[in-house]
Amino acid sequence: MSIKRSLSLAAGSAALAALTATTISAPAATGTTGPAPALGTPNVVADGLDNPYSLAWGAHGKLWLTEKSGKSVLSVNPATGAKSTLLDLSNQAVSSGQDGVLGLAVEPSIVSRARGYAYVSFTYDSGQAEESTGETRRTKIVRYSYDDYRKKLVSPTTIIDGLPASIDHQGGRLLIGPDGKLYYAIGDQGTNQYSLACRQNQAQTLPTAAEVAAKDWFAYQGKTLRLNRDGSIPTDNPTISGVRSHIWTYGHRNPQGFTFTPSGQLLEAEHGPKTDDEINLLRPGGNYGWPNVAGYQDDDSAYVYADWSASSPTPCAELTHSDFEIHEDVPTTKESEFTARFNEPLDTFGTSVTWDHDFTGAPCDESGLYYICYPTIAPSSLTYYKPASGRAMPGWENSVIMTSLKDGTIYRLGLNWTETDVVAVEPLYTDQDRFRATIVSPDGKTVYAITDTAGLVRGEGDVPTTDLTHPGSLLAFPVSS
Repeated sequence: MSIKRSLSLAAGSAALAALTATTISAPAATGTTGPAPALGTPNVVADGLDNPYSLAWGAHGKLWLTEKSGKSVLSVNPATGAKSTLLDLSNQAVSSGQDGVLGLAVEPSIVSRARGYAYVSFTYDSGQAEESTGETRRTKIVRYSYDDYRKKLVSPTTIIDGLPASIDHQGGRLLIGPDGKLYYAIGDQGTNQYSLACRQNQAQTLPTAAEVAAKDWFAYQGKTLRLNRDGSIPTDNPTISGVRSHIWTYGHRNPQGFTFTPSGQLLEAEHGPKTDDEINLLRPGGNYGWPNVAGYQDDDSAYVYADWSASSPTPCAELTHSDFEIHEDVPTTKESEFTARFNEPLDTFGTSVTWDHDFTGAPCDESGLYYICYPTIAPSSLTYYKPASGRAMPGWENSVIMTSLKDGTIYRLGLNWTETDVVAVEPLYTDQDRFRATIVSPDGKTVYAITDTAGLVRGEGDVPTTDLTHPGSLLAFPVSS
């Protein structure tokens, strides 16, 4: 089994600088010569946003975005920064932790003719406790018509509801694919860790035919979905273990990056645990290993699957979960013990650590905010760089732009010509910000990015900080050659 290490990032700015100097080659990814484009100093288009999450082009050249915590969909004029509310979900959505108003997919006819549908995903309180967890949160995807006269999203139609939701690992990316289907990413709900340690991870669980018939979507945790635009199951969806459902792929932890390439390849990025953020090429029916495997199946020093929910004889409820010490009653399995067929990632980030790596060490030892110092970067979105008109900037052909939360960096991932592998990684811009998503201007000369309103990021000397440079903002980065 092949193991790729050359593009993986280690923790800290010094390691990133070393990576830039030794392994990144923009010409190798594109076949061009000369300096590659770069992102210039950003202009603040709009601020005061309440945890923006998804970006899309809307009608009349406006940018549409969801506000996770603000429970709304906004329209922003990229030239003036003027904001207006397209949809107010404050009386319907709930938001605490990583849930709220998340996914946004806009039909092309809205962009071209100011008419058509937009699709929004958000969490709500169902009022019904799930039997095994007691969770009442659920996620729904709702279709809205765009009213160009009122400049509002109206006439809601729920296409699917009852999807899993919790305070953690929501995923929440929503796309319209080149086949006209909806694609949606759902995380593993943060099970088997922290306050949810006693909830069993369901990323490898597949629904039964009876559950699908009953519209019981509990097993959709840790999955990507493919839906008809009315919410039904496409007839050409994969049959997995004898059952056809909305599930496109499974075995995911926290998928937050989602983008299609021009040839129709679906790329996905997800957060790893202490190591092994992943970039995956999604194949229908594919298993991507989580929680049994993180990254490559290499039994590295940083990961073993410890199933806290199965603790015996001491029950999980009587244990105190730790990210560093596994109680003797908690069953564990090595990655190499996972025998199911699964797809390895195209690349990983924060993978190469030694057996004696100290995950509780400086610079996080004083604050105790250890997770921000794990060598992962928390990739939060993927955007294929393709101008709607004209040619790509020389040096950025066949590239994906990736944002990150923990190290405040926007990256370019260079793909091979078949769009099936990552062959270069280039940091484009770093600041003390949590970059949530990007979108490219029609001429390809500007990259727009949204940032979290609050949260931890690695600051100077990799010390964790909540002092963000551009909190809750829409930024415009000029692309310069």
